[in-house]
Amino acid sequence: MSFNSKSLPTYEQLLERKDAPPGSSWGLFGDNDQVGTLNLINTESRLRGIASVVDGKAFSLDLPSTSIYPSLAPTRKPIAHHIFQRNDFHHDEWLDNFYTQYGSQIDGLRHIGHPEYGFYNGYDHTQFKPGTNTLSIHHFAALPIATRGVLIDVERYMAKQGLTLDQSSGQAISVDILEAARKSQGVEIQWGDAVIIRFGWLDYYLNRTDESTRANLVTEQFHPGLEQSTKTLSWLWDNRISIIAADNFALECWPAKPDSPFFTPGELRHEECSAHAGIMHRAIIPLMGMPIGELWNIDELAKACAADGRYTFMLTAAPLPIVGGVGSPANAIAIR
Repeated sequence: MSFNSKSLPTYEQLLERKDAPPGSSWGLFGDNDQVGTLNLINTESRLRGIASVVDGKAFSLDLPSTSIYPSLAPTRKPIAHHIFQRNDFHHDEWLDNFYTQYGSQIDGLRHIGHPEYGFYNGYDHTQFKPGTNTLSIHHFAALPIATRGVLIDVERYMAKQGLTLDQSSGQAISVDILEAARKSQGVEIQWGDAVIIRFGWLDYYLNRTDESTRANLVTEQFHPGLEQSTKTLSWLWDNRISIIAADNFALECWPAKPDSPFFTPGELRHEECSAHAGIMHRAIIPLMGMPIGELWNIDELAKACAADGRYTFMLTAAPLPIVGGVGSPANAIAIR
C-alpha cells in the first residue's frame, strides 16, 4: 500500500471518524495490518537515515540486563541467567523470568488496548496467544525497523533555558516544550522518522539515586514525560512518526495527571481502579497504532549530538521475532 502526505488524514480528521473509533488509524494501512505506523517507514526514510551518517560512529541504545534493579514494574522480574557445560570446552545457557519489557524495550501492538474500543484495528484480544500471528511482535522484526532517527533533548534544552525538570515527580512535558527543544536544535521531523526523546531520567535513575530510592520506585513510580493530551497525540500523528521512544519508564509522565482526557468515566468516578488509569498509551498504541520504546539508553548519543549539533542518524531496532510476542528488548542502534 502506498501513502503520501496527502493520502493520510490529519489527527483532527481522525477525531471526526465515524467508520472507526475517533482518533484511530484503523483501516488506513489495510484491514489486516499488523504493524501500524511502522508502515510509514519506506525507502525514502531509510535513505534519509543513511544520508545522516557522517563519521560512522555507532551507539547501542540498550541497557545491560542488570542495570534495572529492582524491577520498575511489580509484575516483572529480573532475569535468572543459567550457564551449563556439556564438557570442559563448551558452554550453553538459558534464561528464567525473561520479561521482554523489563529493560530497554519496544511495546508491541498487543501490549495495551483501549478500555472502550479494544486493540489496534479491532482485533480480538482472545487471539493473542503464544505462537499466534495477530499483532505479534515478530511482524516488527520482519519489516525490519530501519529509518532515520531524530533526537529531541528536552533535558538539555530546559537546563539551558533555566527551566526546572524534576526527575522525581510526574512532571508533564508539553508539546510547546518539545517544539521549542526541536527548533533550538535546528532539526525537522520527516515522514517515517523514529523520534527519541531524552528527558534525562535514566541518567537520574542510574547515577543520582541511591538503593533506597530505586527500591521505592517500584511502589511510588514518578517520572517526567509527555503530557497526556490530544495536542500531544496530534503532534505524534501529524509529524508522521513511525515509532516514538524515550529514556524514561513510560514515555508519558507517570502517573497520569488528574486532568488527563484518557480516564474512563468509571475511573473519574473512582468506581474503577487501575495502574493504567488515565494513561495516553491507551490512545497511542491501540488507536493510533504507534509502537512505543521505553528505557532507551541514549545519554552517550545525546552527548555526541550536542557536541556537533547533529541530531539525526540512522536508527535500527531489531525486536526478537517471537511469534505471538507482546513486546521485546529494543536491540536498537544509532549510527551517526
